[in-house]
Amino acid sequence: MASTYESFNLRTTPEKFYIEACDDGSEDVLAIDRVSTEMTLTVRRDIPASAETRPVCGLMGTIRLVAGMYLVVITKKQKVGDLLGHAVWKALDFDIISYKKTILHLTDNQMQDNKAFLSMINSVLHTDGFYFATDYDLTHTLQRLANTSPEFQEMSLLERADQRFVWNGHLLREFMAQPELHKFVYPVIHGFITMKSCCINGKVFEWSIISRRSCFRAGVRYYVRGIDSEGHAANYVETEQIVQFNSAKASFVQTRGSIPFYWSQRPNLKYKPKPQINKTVNHLDGFQRHFDSQIILYGRQVILNLINQKGSEKPLEMAFDKMVTSLGNGMIKYIAFDFHKECSRMRWHRLQILLDMVAEMQDESGYFLVDADGKVLLNQEGTFRSNCMDCLDRTNVIQSLLARRSLQSQLRKMGVLHTGQQIEEQADFEKVYKNAWADNADACAKQYAGTGALKTDFTRTGKRTQWGLLMDGWNSMIRYYKNNFSDGFRQDSIDVFLGNYAVEEADWTTPLRDPKDWKFLTVRETRDDGLIRFKLSNVFNVTLVFFSFQLPIIMVVAFSMCIICLLMAGETNCSSTVYLSSNEFTSGL
Repeated sequence: MASTYESFNLRTTPEKFYIEACDDGSEDVLAIDRVSTEMTLTVRRDIPASAETRPVCGLMGTIRLVAGMYLVVITKKQKVGDLLGHAVWKALDFDIISYKKTILHLTDNQMQDNKAFLSMINSVLHTDGFYFATDYDLTHTLQRLANTSPEFQEMSLLERADQRFVWNGHLLREFMAQPELHKFVYPVIHGFITMKSCCINGKVFEWSIISRRSCFRAGVRYYVRGIDSEGHAANYVETEQIVQFNSAKASFVQTRGSIPFYWSQRPNLKYKPKPQINKTVNHLDGFQRHFDSQIILYGRQVILNLINQKGSEKPLEMAFDKMVTSLGNGMIKYIAFDFHKECSRMRWHRLQILLDMVAEMQDESGYFLVDADGKVLLNQEGTFRSNCMDCLDRTNVIQSLLARRSLQSQLRKMGVLHTGQQIEEQADFEKVYKNAWADNADACAKQYAGTGALKTDFTRTGKRTQWGLLMDGWNSMIRYYKNNFSDGFRQDSIDVFLGNYAVEEADWTTPLRDPKDWKFLTVRETRDDGLIRFKLSNVFNVTLVFFSFQLPIIMVVAFSMCIICLLMAGETNCSSTVYLSSNEFTSGL
């Protein structure tokens, strides 16, 4: 495989950026013309002595905003661990550097818009969870990598990457067209990675979790639900659990994703907006596209639908069941498990009902296993596709339990666990295991919902606690605020970063210029240009939606609303509109 360079110096002159490879023996330099934006390969001696120099950890790519092109660089990284002998890094900090030496050519409005778009890019970059490797393909599972051609192995990381998980794909579009530049850039995934060195029975093994978040139909809770016309599901995450021992290695892959038909759950100031199933489209086409691709990629599909089978979630469960039946595909099995009903009144031991129900299916699907000599002993023939409403809290609990069952079998086959030994009996490892899966839950939840996950007290301790319930209440309140008052900005930020919305350079009409007033609360709509538009609701009606809360929460919210109302004098006009993309709204609140 053609690996990329590992370290760089960014050397800057008024005319050009020079990205200098600092690896031993390398003379290669990537030169970027700051006027023409042309990228060429040159050598170190061509760099002017006057160039200003700073070390950087890597390139995310380039992006066009109102002021022109910007170079996005990684300025700080942290080593996560080694995977099969390859270093894996977490990107911690970034810099966005303008090609233009000045932005005085812009009008005042354009300067404000450019500042807003820069804020959006920064918002995405500083959403925790960007990872990369310079000589290993993090976008593929162990099993996919083991079943590739010699031609695939010779490709650069950029060429061979699974595009579903390349979050800087839009930023790298200029590099893709020039293969000679591929060694200066690498795919960056978004999600969660943890790597632990563990010991059971005196035998040391490496254990890892890699969650890869899809950049197709990416977004935040409530704003992106269901699927698109290509069958891409919202909040789709591929999670791979890997274990390495004495050169043998094994992995177990699971997926999660929004209920795969056309539905929405628009924020409307209610604590839990009612899901709406689109009645004007053919759901089965997108549904079939989704599962056709899943079967090609992963084999048999066992759907674990964990949503409520009563109340507002019931129509979604019924529609999901009906569509699987209509599809009539023997490669898909559907299991509905009402998580909240089964585990009500702290009866979390009842999750064993589901595990027993799917045990045979899990054994049939198996896992990927390679012995110390590199011989493939087992392949994973199918995956569990789990979902709840958000594909976060309930989903992660179930995934951690299924992964433990698979790991126990793997460790026995590798000779780490003795026959009859249970992972649950290994107190030190069990603690590491539970905390890692809870950290995975928190990471995925923060990226989609804006807070840590719910129910992590069970994942961390194996028990549901009163303190856990209290923390869930607190996180739910934060989610409520973010879903209604700041997630529009986050959604727009993701769309700009991923290229779903293209910013034109100067001399254009920006949607950020629409009239707006921060004194309003909002209900989301979507414009034709892709950015989020919001209808306004009178602030004095807000407290009406909270009476389903318990009294202490009502008091807290009511007090907050009173303070806000006192600060916001004057009449409100419910027909006005606002973009949450504007910083004015969020800074006003």
